Amino acid sequence: MKLKIYALNILLIVFSIKLIAGDKIKVVTTLPDLRSIVEEIGGTKVEAFSIATGFQNPHFVDPKPSYILKLTKADMFVTVGLDLETGWSPSLLSSSRNNKIQKGSNGYVDASKNIPLLQIPNDANRSSGDIHMYGNPHYWLDPVRGIKIGRTICEALIKISPDNSNYFEANYVAFKNKSDSKIKEWSALMMPYKGTKIIAYHNEWPYFEDRFGLRIVDFLEPKPGIPPTPGQLSKVINEIKEQNIKVIITSPYFTTESAELIARQTGAKVVVLATSVGADKSINNYFDLFDYNIKKLIDALK
Repeated sequence: MKLKIYALNILLIVFSIKLIAGDKIKVVTTLPDLRSIVEEIGGTKVEAFSIATGFQNPHFVDPKPSYILKLTKADMFVTVGLDLETGWSPSLLSSSRNNKIQKGSNGYVDASKNIPLLQIPNDANRSSGDIHMYGNPHYWLDPVRGIKIGRTICEALIKISPDNSNYFEANYVAFKNKSDSKIKEWSALMMPYKGTKIIAYHNEWPYFEDRFGLRIVDFLEPKPGIPPTPGQLSKVINEIKEQNIKVIITSPYFTTESAELIARQTGAKVVVLATSVGADKSINNYFDLFDYNIKKLIDALK
């Protein structure tokens, strides 16, 4: 009898281990772009969820109780960092009371790790607008930096599930190879427009600008996070006329009223680009994001 009970216990333990090994790694990301890269690297081993949607301003997201529940069950949390989500992410994380994903644990992943940053201010104060003191946080809009995000996520997944290291490494290599190929394709498409001057609504495109050789001359916001003023719009109108600028780029979460006003007075085109996966129904993953934006820009610049 004792032998039967012992054998049954062994079977239960083995069965439990198999269940644990078969469980997917639950990952919560702040932005859908990070979720997309997690899915590229994690493949069938992960179940990923993004708190923000593709058409939301990542600076401002309503912290819903359902997000806390997701975080409570998460094995891994991935953030853009650099204070981009500082208005909503820290409170959600602490409310989850999930030690596996708190800052400093293996499950807390700051995707800005190892990213070469742009626009690190020497002096950040409120008179300069909403300045990010660690550098501009919109780095995922450069696909070369996207590869570095993929590497960081791969290393984090291996820490959580070392038995699947070969699987994650193979997926990372496939992601990098596809990224390298697409970057060559996108760069070739944008080459004829290298040095083209454009206007942007908000300072969220420096990495995209740097990668594809554009030149953002000015912004509709007089300072980051400060809505357009009559004086700033008048200044931009003069710049567009004097420098023959043809395009004003903006994002899905900004009103186009100011941009359209300038367009009517200058003949420039307003182009709403996607800042994240899901901003348009055709953008289902990280590669689609650049396919979409580059096509929109080229169509406007032709």
